[in-house]
Amino acid sequence: MQASPVLVRTGHPIAFMLGYARQRLPGHAVLLVSVIAAVAFSVGAQYGVKNLVDSLSNHGDVWMAFAILAALVAADNLSWRVGGWVATHVLVAVTGDIRRDLFRHLTGHAPSYFADRLPGMLAGRITATSNAIYLVESMFFWNVLPPSLAVLLSIVLLGTVDPVMALVLIAVSACLAAVIMRIAARGDALHQDYATQAAAVDGELVDVINNMPLVRAFGATLRERERFASKIDREIQSRGRSLRYLEKLRLFHAASTAVLTAGLLAWAVMLWQQGLASAGDVVLVCTLGFTILHGSRDLAVALVDMVQHVARVSEALATLLLPHELQDREDAQALPAPRGEVAFHNVIFSYPEASAVLRDFTLGIAPGSRVGIVGRSGSGKSTVLALLQRLRVPQAGRILVDGVDIADLTQESLTAAISVVPQDVMLFHRSVMENIRYGRPDAHDEEVRAAAEAAGCREFIEALPQGWLTLVGDRGVKLSGGQRQRLAIARAFLRNAPILVLDEATSALDTESEAAVQRALDRLMQGRTVIAVAHRLSTLRDFDRIVVMQNGRIVQDGSPAELENRHGPYRELLRRQGFRVIEAAA
Repeated sequence: MQASPVLVRTGHPIAFMLGYARQRLPGHAVLLVSVIAAVAFSVGAQYGVKNLVDSLSNHGDVWMAFAILAALVAADNLSWRVGGWVATHVLVAVTGDIRRDLFRHLTGHAPSYFADRLPGMLAGRITATSNAIYLVESMFFWNVLPPSLAVLLSIVLLGTVDPVMALVLIAVSACLAAVIMRIAARGDALHQDYATQAAAVDGELVDVINNMPLVRAFGATLRERERFASKIDREIQSRGRSLRYLEKLRLFHAASTAVLTAGLLAWAVMLWQQGLASAGDVVLVCTLGFTILHGSRDLAVALVDMVQHVARVSEALATLLLPHELQDREDAQALPAPRGEVAFHNVIFSYPEASAVLRDFTLGIAPGSRVGIVGRSGSGKSTVLALLQRLRVPQAGRILVDGVDIADLTQESLTAAISVVPQDVMLFHRSVMENIRYGRPDAHDEEVRAAAEAAGCREFIEALPQGWLTLVGDRGVKLSGGQRQRLAIARAFLRNAPILVLDEATSALDTESEAAVQRALDRLMQGRTVIAVAHRLSTLRDFDRIVVMQNGRIVQDGSPAELENRHGPYRELLRRQGFRVIEAAA
């Protein structure tokens, strides 16, 4: 059963939890009825004790009173077990619904969202949110609802002994509850601070683990230990302040209820002395008094614990459930049979709180042509690729694929038309076969092997310890740079998209690896529209066009031969990279 993704956009923690409870309403209803029945039978058993005591005192039908008491005790236990069995299915299923929906929402965020946040913190918040909601639900059904009902039913039964006693108890309890809630609300800031500190520790831990090679390389192990220890200290101090505040609340509640219970017992004894209550009534008031004392104490403990868990849920939702920056329009269309024509028209783009990166950028690329984009760092080359993939949205202008504005396309159909081979190849900690198949999940094993063959990586794959089933490690750490790059090319071969984006695909490789990767790229580029950003101009010498960018604008555009024979930035770039340039005729 899939939970509705609409629910994950409800930011208030209580509304969020109620939404998922409604998703599994029958199970929660059975659980609720079981708990109510169990509490009713449990409190009713105390009335059964009173009935048995009166039967013994008055020589009544003792065995009938005994049978009623035994039946109530049995029904009490059976109801708890029914509720427990249902809870093992319903409450656990809710955690799965929440994690699926939060992950679905998280993966819909734009790259800028992830650039500003630690991955470990985000992952930890998804898990922490589902666990916290499981605990809140469990506490509600086992630690909040039972004592609440028990206190309420106990007050009702006390009314059978003396209605005035019950009314006074209701009034005093209401005042006590109002005071406790007011005191508890003042501690919200402490609980929120603890939730934030706990999330920061989770994120820091994962961030350091992911970068352990860097930590080792710079001899920073001790420094990172001290840094992490300081974050732990801040979390401990924050949690201590939160818990101490809650403990003060519990102390106030414990003193109040102890005085209240003693008053009830004294009142019952005085009624017995006046002949207005039987011995069974005194026993009933005594047992109900302890029920109220223990129940309200357990309720206070559970409520203050729930406050911390709800605070963690609230803090996580505030981070995870931000609106998506990039969303398909309601009338978005799929791109039918893409040919690979690309066009930028008067595009203006700037990053937040920065000057414009692209200024009236206009570029047309015919289907099947190869266009290289060069220029100094910061000229806007990679931004052009990001905008084409709709990883960013321009402030003005239009970007067209096959004559259709990409803003009018579904993201799924746009990404299906584009294959990307980046400089920093991203691989999952999965098998070689799975990483290549990521380009087209429905591909057969033979198609995957054929793509690997075309990319020139089949030989090294079959030499790996487990061949195609070898796990590549976190981000492909078990493979060399050239091997990772060729796996990315194999993935692009398998995807077979008409538009190929190359983002510095060989810049981080040694000469031998670059040659092998370049041969694979030459095969991959056949029959496709290629847009390549490169610093090494040697990789673009056979391209149809070179576009030279400066300060977000195109300053030169032509074939490599034309630009080589023309004074301008391209000739300067060739000289800097050691190419012998023949001076152009005046």
